Amino acid sequence: MQGRRVAVTGMGVVAPCGVGVEAFFEGLCSPAPVGPRILEDFDPTPFFDNPKEARRSDRFAQFALVAAQQAIDQAGALDADVARRGTFIGTGVGGIQTLEAQIETRIEKGERRVSPFLVPMMMSNAAAATLSMHFGWQGPCENTVTACAAGTHAIGNAARMIADGRCDAVLAGGSEAPFTKTAVAGFRNMTALSNSGVSRPFDANRDGFVMAEGAAVLVVEEWDRAVARGANILGEIMGSASTADAHHITAPAPGGAGAIRCMRIALEDAGLSATDIVHINAHGTSTDKNDAAEAAAVVEVFGTPGPAVTSTKGVTGHALGGAGALEAVAILAAMQKGLIPPTAGHEQMAPEMPPIDLVVGDPRPWTPGPSMSNSFGFGGHNGTIIIGPA
Repeated sequence: MQGRRVAVTGMGVVAPCGVGVEAFFEGLCSPAPVGPRILEDFDPTPFFDNPKEARRSDRFAQFALVAAQQAIDQAGALDADVARRGTFIGTGVGGIQTLEAQIETRIEKGERRVSPFLVPMMMSNAAAATLSMHFGWQGPCENTVTACAAGTHAIGNAARMIADGRCDAVLAGGSEAPFTKTAVAGFRNMTALSNSGVSRPFDANRDGFVMAEGAAVLVVEEWDRAVARGANILGEIMGSASTADAHHITAPAPGGAGAIRCMRIALEDAGLSATDIVHINAHGTSTDKNDAAEAAAVVEVFGTPGPAVTSTKGVTGHALGGAGALEAVAILAAMQKGLIPPTAGHEQMAPEMPPIDLVVGDPRPWTPGPSMSNSFGFGGHNGTIIIGPA
């Protein structure tokens, strides 16, 4: 990534398999659960200034605030001017829970009973705005809505703000709370969801993705500033890329053509070659076409056996626009722990799957090195970021 170096100094996560990085990583190394990945007993109230403020925030914005507070707490005392601190939070469906609830209210009780807070709660930029207002960060406050690539795109875009000198620190990540009756029915009727309730990335018996909710947020800041203030640098955003398949609204391009270009552009942006990449956190949704296309793309770019590949969606499920951010935290946590989480739920490699070095069974010890995270979304959106150890 040309320009200033980009350090990661804080990270936070809210996920069904664990709230907080320690619990999250422990969850990633556990067996695959069954059924939708829903965060039970979540109470955001202590993180807001008052209960009323929490009630006036959609669940996806609540997730983002809790994850961001964890990240800021870990990053420590930032010294950047608030006018040069930005927020960039991706999402796929934004405040869809608020929208559906208020549609039901209109139908059942009439238009005058629709909440005046409907619009600011349902907006896809609501999470970024919530963080900006809560923490007083007055720099660029933006979001990206690129389906399942949104979290990855948000981190890549935020890093570029640092590299280009537009910001000195940015809260970057993704958040999603997609569970409404209509949304679930839509995904089910397009035959994207698993009937078994088990996420089986790259497996012969994979039958669709398991929907999830959650959020993850990073504090990214200019490297020299982080060093000067004595921050504990967790990793470096080395490069990123974004491409479009321009092929089909849901299906990936044949052979993963768009993904191939995206990974190669990210490598070029990072100033790395394919042989430099040690680990890939795959998009790996457990859907038939996506897994096969991604495996083919990985083999095309990296050869065989290639880097160690894992899909943490075996545990987390697919949090749509929040997925890429969760997986960025998974890479950074794997670097801290010296362990790559296995691909939970995987039992048998699909016979048509190109040969990739999939991590299965137990967590794999590794010497952390440059790692890649892939996200591919409906609409043909492709996103890749490359993360290096500190």
